[in-house]
Amino acid sequence: MSLRYALLGLLSDGPASGYDLLRTFKLSLANVWPATQSQMYTELTKLAGAELIAVTDEGPRGRKEYTITAAGLEDLRTWLTTTTPKEVHRDETLLRIFFLGVIPPGLARTYLTDIAERAEREHANLRELEQGIDWNERDLSRYGHLALEYGARATALKAEWARWALENLPPEQD
Repeated sequence: MSLRYALLGLLSDGPASGYDLLRTFKLSLANVWPATQSQMYTELTKLAGAELIAVTDEGPRGRKEYTITAAGLEDLRTWLTTTTPKEVHRDETLLRIFFLGVIPPGLARTYLTDIAERAEREHANLRELEQGIDWNERDLSRYGHLALEYGARATALKAEWARWALENLPPEQD
């Protein structure tokens, strides 16, 4: 259901083609809500069928430009203000950490080191992405920057925690 609102949200910033939406999605929302090209085009068709978006221009090679309708904007606003986000309570990484005691300590260290290194790479990628974007005062830019900062801080915390966890593992036995 959230892909629907991701696309409505992007279109609230202005008309866009499916290609434009896909490109914007990859540079921003894919970090928090991944979707494939086929999923996006399927959802655009559904949104148009529900009259939440409209095709406002058609170009060569079947290119369509979409615009959010008043009903689509109202649906987006209702979703933002009257629903509570579903918190994800399943985390396979943490589940595995509970059971690290059943593997040799060296493998547990490797597992935690991998978590730290992966988080550090993700953090660096987000900071690089941040530097490559021309941030402006438009809503999508302003609030997108807030979301990016959340991700950057979360990845930094995850890396810091994994390094701490490594230091708090029992010493390896000879």
